[in-house]
Amino acid sequence: MKPIEAMIGQPRAHHALMFGINVKEPGFNIYAAGLPGTGKTTTVLDFLKEVSRDVTTPSDWCYVNNFADEYQPKALECPAGIGRQLKRDLREVVQAARLAIPQLFEGTDYAAKREEMFRKMNQVRQRTIVKMGKEAEKDGFAMQFSAIGLSLMPVVQGKPISDDEFLSLSSNQQQSIVEKREELKEKLLPFVKELRDIESKARIEVAEFDKDVALYAIEHLMSSLLQKYKDYDNITEHLREIQGHIIDNLDVFRPTRSGEKGETVQDTSGELAFRVYDVNVIVDNSGLQGAPIVREQNPTYDNLLGKIEKEGQLGNLTTDFTLIRGGSLHRANGGYIMIRAELLLRDLNVYEGLKRALKNHEVKIEDATERTGYANIKTITPKPIPLNSKIILIGDPNTYRILFAYDPEFRELFKVKADFDYTMAKTDDNAHSYVGFLSALVRKEKLHHVDASGIARLIEHGCRLADDQYKLSTQFGLVADVVREADFYALKSNSKYMTVDHIETAIDARVYRSNLIQERLREYIQRNVILISTSGTEVGQINGLSVIDVGDFEFGTLSRITVAVGLGREGVIDVQREVNMGGPIHGKGVMILAGYLTSMFAYDKPLTLTARVVFEQNYEGVEGDSASSTELYALLSALSEIPIKQNFAVTGSVNQKGEIQPIGGVNEKIEGYFEVCKARGFDGNHSVLIPDSNVSNLMLKKEVIDAVKEGRFHIYSARTIDEGIEILTGIPAGKRKPDGGFEKDSIYDLVDRRLRDMAEKSKQFHNL
Repeated sequence: MKPIEAMIGQPRAHHALMFGINVKEPGFNIYAAGLPGTGKTTTVLDFLKEVSRDVTTPSDWCYVNNFADEYQPKALECPAGIGRQLKRDLREVVQAARLAIPQLFEGTDYAAKREEMFRKMNQVRQRTIVKMGKEAEKDGFAMQFSAIGLSLMPVVQGKPISDDEFLSLSSNQQQSIVEKREELKEKLLPFVKELRDIESKARIEVAEFDKDVALYAIEHLMSSLLQKYKDYDNITEHLREIQGHIIDNLDVFRPTRSGEKGETVQDTSGELAFRVYDVNVIVDNSGLQGAPIVREQNPTYDNLLGKIEKEGQLGNLTTDFTLIRGGSLHRANGGYIMIRAELLLRDLNVYEGLKRALKNHEVKIEDATERTGYANIKTITPKPIPLNSKIILIGDPNTYRILFAYDPEFRELFKVKADFDYTMAKTDDNAHSYVGFLSALVRKEKLHHVDASGIARLIEHGCRLADDQYKLSTQFGLVADVVREADFYALKSNSKYMTVDHIETAIDARVYRSNLIQERLREYIQRNVILISTSGTEVGQINGLSVIDVGDFEFGTLSRITVAVGLGREGVIDVQREVNMGGPIHGKGVMILAGYLTSMFAYDKPLTLTARVVFEQNYEGVEGDSASSTELYALLSALSEIPIKQNFAVTGSVNQKGEIQPIGGVNEKIEGYFEVCKARGFDGNHSVLIPDSNVSNLMLKKEVIDAVKEGRFHIYSARTIDEGIEILTGIPAGKRKPDGGFEKDSIYDLVDRRLRDMAEKSKQFHNL
């Protein structure tokens, strides 16, 4: 058989995926719903791999410094692969600038030009100072410049005097000197302003000269980058901003301290200052062909929506645009992202964050403290990135129903449901597809191939998993696990192929590893710790079948159901419900019994009885209605006083019209009773009674089938209570006669007479 890796038996899900993936309007994201093991994740992943090949590879996304506002880093979109190149190119340019700029500033040409500029400035400054000196001399003062500014010293008898000499003068002389000094200061103010203007102009000229020098050093470097990225306006705009910032911040590049031999060297302690020119590539699609497919296995807020990291500097936490980290939504931008629904819902903040991104069509990276609204440190707010991604949630149907019912936004954002069926029809085509799946599995995982007998057994196992003779289970994960385990036994036995024996061994081993509780219950029944009769007859007593689920394993078990009947007006009483050990569905089933009795026997008399229905030795509670027909048989036996054959175990639900309805777990129930009978020893009479509508669900173990063929074990089916009670008692149920009564000495006739007698006695007792 050729291997088949395509979607098998899921036409509805395939249609939904095709629609959801190809529709471009917002809100048409997908929820893939199905039971575990139906291949949802693998199917969706394979489907996306096919469609993603024809999609254009999306852009890279980078965060760069915002020179206008460093607290709001800019998002830079680049064609796929360009982000990494831009990061490398800018680092090379900045490194080259760090070498070229100091070399020019240390050159003789730069020093000579700078010296000439300062010489000219000093000449102009000196002329102004001479003018100031002459003005001061006219008024009897001498000028002196110091580190703290301009000083005016009074001149007495042709020479400047000190402060001590000034204090030795008369008060009138001192007053006169002070007044003249104040007048002189006013006269010198224009000259002081002129000096400041000269110095300011000189600084501006030197700064402009430095910028010209720096521009000369980096212009050829930047021009090559501008030429390389000329087709991308957003990149060239950022490059020009970098060029302007370098020229305006030359102190970072210039030599600032002396080395051991007196030479000037660059200060490398400020490496962080050069981060502003870096490029933080948060999405790199350089190695991608087609659209990205992302599987987010741990959808925390940071993993999904990105985060802002921090680093310690001098005891403080700081951050910048280089510490922004993208999330899986960023990586899936322009493509597809798969998320397990139950993992997403572990933290409602994550779910709300995803919905916010989908509604706003953008991904905004926020600091954790900002998200809670209690930010206590200064941080950055990166510009959001536009979001164009298809979200596929993988989950079970119950989660979908809850979200759809209680979250209106979910309905608007996930409009496509891809419903994965857990069964498919057992047609020839589907059977061949099953084998194709097995062929693909063994080739992919390098297992032993399966021979015809093993394939037939696996198809039977698929029907068993589906609980239907005409269906195959699409829980391929469960089938694959059996194949993997059978491969172990094939390897152990040095077999060339996996055969039916290896498959059977694997299935039996899986049961053995999980059926400890089943063995204990069977042992208790065998030792009569749990009282179960499998032979003889009893009135008002019957063996009921139920299923116990222990997580990885389900098995059938027996319960003794008894009914006690007496006079009264309480009707049918569910003892389990009275003591809060019965669930609502079981309670409903018991109430249906009363409805059945009313419709059958209360046509000419009131029902005046009290009947208590009990699951004996049950300490865990009872739920479900699959024992309601069993309880009704016991009730009819108790009323008619006709015994029920105890070699029977019974299951089936009943409605008020006496029709037997199908139940679940029929195979497990039959096999559970079979094991008990096997342990006690078959007597040729052991039997089960199931609903006729469950016959198509029979996919029993070979051991059970062989026992039925050999007459050691029997399976009966019934469509109505009439058929069932006849099988269990050997007495006709009885047809209703024209006068309303039933055929004489039938079960129903005996019940009717008993109820009439009880009604008469109750009336007499009431009259007393």
